[in-house]
Amino acid sequence: MLVPDHYDDGGFSGGTLERPGLKRLMKDIEAGLIDIVVVYKIDRQMEVQRQGHSQRLEEIRIEGDIQHSVALYQHDSQPAGYKWVEALRASVRPVLTYAFFLLFAAVKIAGLYTMVGVDGLSLAVALPLIWDAETQALFAAIMTFWFGQRALRGR
Repeated sequence: MLVPDHYDDGGFSGGTLERPGLKRLMKDIEAGLIDIVVVYKIDRQMEVQRQGHSQRLEEIRIEGDIQHSVALYQHDSQPAGYKWVEALRASVRPVLTYAFFLLFAAVKIAGLYTMVGVDGLSLAVALPLIWDAETQALFAAIMTFWFGQRALRGR
């Protein structure tokens, strides 16, 4: 059901909540007369609020990156009581990452060798085939794992 009234604040600044139409609208919403509000134009104030929310989301993402780094550092810096356990704990993450990356590079080099040496493609044609979107995404994931998202966003 449509409400037979409209709530217009012509002549009032959108930057203030002290507007008669807005107050009437809020009162009708609280009374249960209105379920949905449809606006025909988002004013400058709404745009400023949207930008503020976007900025706040970015701040939350950065804070999350920082908290993640702090948690990893705290975990890795707590003594285990045995030096060999501490050495193993400190080396597992880098060793596994390097091993995976070397295996990945070996597979890509073998593919490049096959394309150039066996199939007879030129290096200029074979390289874009090897460095495809999936390879770029995997490389980005490895870099993100080590350096965080700020490194890939240029921050």
